[in-house]
Amino acid sequence: MAAVLAGLGGALPAGVVTNDDLCATLDSTDEWIRTRTGIGERRRVAPGQSTRDLAAEAGARALKSAGRGAVDAVVVATTSADRLCPAVAPEVAHQLGLGPVPAYDLTSACSGFLYGLAAAAGHIASGVAESVLFIGAEAFTTMVNPADRGTAPIFGDGAGAVVLRRGTPDEPGAVGPFDLGSDGSLADLLAIPAGGARQRSATGGPRGDGVPAEDWYLRMEGRPLYVQAVARMTASARAVLDRAGWAVSDVDVFAGHQANVRIVRAVAEELELPDDRVAVNIDRVGNTLAASVPLLLADAAVRGRLNPGDRVLLSAFGAGLSWGSTVLRWPDIPVEEVR
Repeated sequence: MAAVLAGLGGALPAGVVTNDDLCATLDSTDEWIRTRTGIGERRRVAPGQSTRDLAAEAGARALKSAGRGAVDAVVVATTSADRLCPAVAPEVAHQLGLGPVPAYDLTSACSGFLYGLAAAAGHIASGVAESVLFIGAEAFTTMVNPADRGTAPIFGDGAGAVVLRRGTPDEPGAVGPFDLGSDGSLADLLAIPAGGARQRSATGGPRGDGVPAEDWYLRMEGRPLYVQAVARMTASARAVLDRAGWAVSDVDVFAGHQANVRIVRAVAEELELPDDRVAVNIDRVGNTLAASVPLLLADAAVRGRLNPGDRVLLSAFGAGLSWGSTVLRWPDIPVEEVR
């Protein structure tokens, strides 16, 4: 059996933050940001709005797309959960009226959608569930230092969700095979130092004396991350294409994680994929971590970039370090525009 994509939905907060908005308080320019990242604007949660809210909205739209009112399990991938404890997924399941289904979170940063997709597909393949609602959701702008010109322009908030159902490997929408990997020796290249057990143990409390204020925000080593992202995504994409028995020329659409447009273009160039087969929406939403790939798919479907039968390559890279790829043939499902 296989996990088949049966529904897709997304959610974005209403607040639009342009490069000019950021540059009013940040030492940067619209041209500098666009040149280095490809981003023109991103969305930001309103005060009091959280990852749970975005996840539930995206989940509801995915259920509507699939024509379902119930599923057997809920999985949420996020690096910006509402609280350290408990997980956000049970609250999302409750908010959607899905009853006492199993629900849990997983954290793999920008690779979260690929890791979660593999986990959800595994539940179906093993017989644990007949259907799964899987959501990638982030309110990550709350984790970024607004005064840091290296990270503040990059990230945005949003959520993307899919419904997977039990089916057969030859169906349109069947997901897989997968290629996943990690390298924890480089974990410090992208990390939030404070807030977890390591910092609490070292300082004797949740804040402690002597913890620098910047430790509560994301730290990123841009150049080495760029090199790693291009190399890992390229190798992972090639590996999964080989497992699927696809040639690069078979790929109709490359939906790569929207971390930076230069990374996406560099991976496509390494794979020798032409620009007209590369989906991009980072210019309008920024890097939304685990929500990036499903939001990109929804955008491409609505804009006519994805059509039933298209062969789609998905790939992502994120903190951990972690990476992953998979493939599918695009199914004929209704998708609402994400505004």
